[in-house]
Amino acid sequence: MSHTFHIPVLGLGFSIDTPLKVARYGISSVMSIVDDELVERMREFHSKENDKPFTPIKKTEADHRARRITAYLNLVNDLVNEQFTALKKQNFVPDSDLSRYFQLLPDTSPLKQGYDLMLEYPEGPQKQMFQLVLRNSITKGSIDVNIMAKVDKMNFAADGTYLGAENTDALAALRGFAESDLHSAVILSAGMNPKLYSYLENFATFYPNQNGEITKRVILKVSDFRSAFIQAKFLAKKGIWVSEFRVESGLNCGGHAFATEGYLLGPILQEFKDRRVEMHAELSNLYINALLQKGLLGAKPQSLRITVQGGIGTAEENNFLRQYYHVDATGWGSPFLLVPEATNVDDDTLAKLTSAAQEDYYLSDSSPLGILFSNFKQSTVEQQRLQRIALNRPGSPCTKKFLCSNTEFTEEAICTASREYQSLKIKQLNNLHLADTEHQAALNEITEKICLCEGLCASAYLKYNITKPKENTAVAICPGPNLAYFHKTFSMEEMIGHIYGKINLLTDNKRPHFFIKELELYVNYLQKDIQKHINKLTQKKANQLQAFKEQLLSGINYYKNLFTDNFISAAELKDQLNFLESVLLNNLTHLSSIKL
Repeated sequence: MSHTFHIPVLGLGFSIDTPLKVARYGISSVMSIVDDELVERMREFHSKENDKPFTPIKKTEADHRARRITAYLNLVNDLVNEQFTALKKQNFVPDSDLSRYFQLLPDTSPLKQGYDLMLEYPEGPQKQMFQLVLRNSITKGSIDVNIMAKVDKMNFAADGTYLGAENTDALAALRGFAESDLHSAVILSAGMNPKLYSYLENFATFYPNQNGEITKRVILKVSDFRSAFIQAKFLAKKGIWVSEFRVESGLNCGGHAFATEGYLLGPILQEFKDRRVEMHAELSNLYINALLQKGLLGAKPQSLRITVQGGIGTAEENNFLRQYYHVDATGWGSPFLLVPEATNVDDDTLAKLTSAAQEDYYLSDSSPLGILFSNFKQSTVEQQRLQRIALNRPGSPCTKKFLCSNTEFTEEAICTASREYQSLKIKQLNNLHLADTEHQAALNEITEKICLCEGLCASAYLKYNITKPKENTAVAICPGPNLAYFHKTFSMEEMIGHIYGKINLLTDNKRPHFFIKELELYVNYLQKDIQKHINKLTQKKANQLQAFKEQLLSGINYYKNLFTDNFISAAELKDQLNFLESVLLNNLTHLSSIKL
């Protein structure tokens, strides 16, 4: 790998073509392949932009979802290969992409050091030979894809006939990736889907070839060691190797947030560090035995990468993670929303992000999936939601139906952000004749949901000016809270320079250490959970809240031991830990006094 960071998936449209912007520089990034309509429209746009033939794949055609995804991934792969081939042919002059490739590298990179040394050579055969070696040493960034494992809606033909298990959304998306030309990875996120995981066995490309190489790798996005190990063992027993665990902070992240039961990022990474060798040995044994049973002889253990993402904001934090926990790379997501040449954020949203305050970024219940969602108060989709409520027309028209999962009122699943569902749910609520405060709280809970299918694509359509007539252009965006500390747009040189410590882009001196910020988010999360159940607390819930708190207190003790004098501002960090500990202990006392 040329770089020691990657750009994770950013919503739907925000990173849908990021590889076309960064892969030629050796930077890996992730595209979502949840929305085949978005994929198809981006294939049309980039085909026309690059004078490539485009034949639409219509929704009425057989296996259209998988075929659309395959076609788009092949196009992106071809274009990146063309870019990279052209880059390698360029001269080492200041403004060339070839020079930019090396200039973006960290100063610790042998390639960067070789480039700097080459520049000092006098013109002649020796310098030309040096340049040839450098050209042959560079690699492209990986063009990876993301599938939310549990976003796996069943699909039906026009006459209502079920199209079968292999044509559910997640399986069709996986098939689209598996049948593409990419040599890259699929990141499986949002929990375990045994049906999807088992479906991997159907494709030879996930198994090692004659050279022992795996053409298409599997990466699991996880939030703790235990679930990571369980999922990886499930796959290893089928002969599928997990090439990387992408550890993400439970709450200090963008997109959907999956809170742990009080487990904090530091202790989680410590367990990965302490048990990495054990994990690799056990998984290798299961994996090799499974391959032997399948008749794949000569299999050897594969390498296992550990990476981390979620809330990282400074070069010091980045370096600490790599040096102390021995992670192979870090993920930088939300800050790249402020890098227009890398991601797709429309001008209006971009301006709002650069002027936003910390309170504009918050964890919400806006997602129809029923999972916490990192939201932005100034987004146009949030403004639209409030306007619709004011007009007594809450909810959204449901056109794409990717997140339809509720069958409370209908035989066929509908989306909880849809106007249909919210109308039925509000009618049910009105018949309960609750007290005003209780009624309003329940109403707010119903109408908080937003349409993510359209909202998370709108920004890309606006940026490329390809919105359709009467199409909803309200933008949903899901940055993590870390973005509150970056207050302008940046070039790639600036953001990557910031990651590697060449420059400092942070002007907000009040930014807390990302471990402290995550702890604060968990304390707030727990306070809200206690408040939510204060009038209907069961013994089971009380025990769960108590265990959650004890786990947080354990994490605080871990950080107290971690934040030694070698840490910058160690005393200040410990003061912040003591304050959050006192808040927790007060809550603990309050919890014990609540009547069950």
